Amino acid sequence: MSKVEDFLTPEEESEIVKAISQAEKNTSGEIRVHIENHNEKPPLERAQEVFNFLGMDNTLMRNGVLFYVGVSDHTFAIIGDEGIHKVVEEDFWDCTKDTVISHFKEKKYKDGLVAGILRAGERLQQYFPFSNDDSNELSNEISKG
Repeated sequence: MSKVEDFLTPEEESEIVKAISQAEKNTSGEIRVHIENHNEKPPLERAQEVFNFLGMDNTLMRNGVLFYVGVSDHTFAIIGDEGIHKVVEEDFWDCTKDTVISHFKEKKYKDGLVAGILRAGERLQQYFPFSNDDSNELSNEISKG
């Protein structure tokens, strides 16, 4: 598999968007998924670029989270905004990342992203609980590069 279009079926994409909505019910954090075919830059560096390009650094509490996937490069990164980094432990994302990658190794891409997203929502809930006046600041749709 080397194309973004082949990475997930429309049904799988829909399930991922549902997982984002479900995860965001418990937290004011904002979660996005970005999938692209190839990039020359290291995955964390590219994820940061996409994060900024998508305006994820403009949330009120600076608590956006991006799941970045490079399809043909077989790369994955998860990054959070500075509001998250100020309050969480150093290895906050490691277990979430490990969950996603373990599914990816079995070519279960949708399952990996859904599991990672739901786990991120649970982890964020502790630091950024959902409040009634919280609005969905960022789209839940998957972006593609």
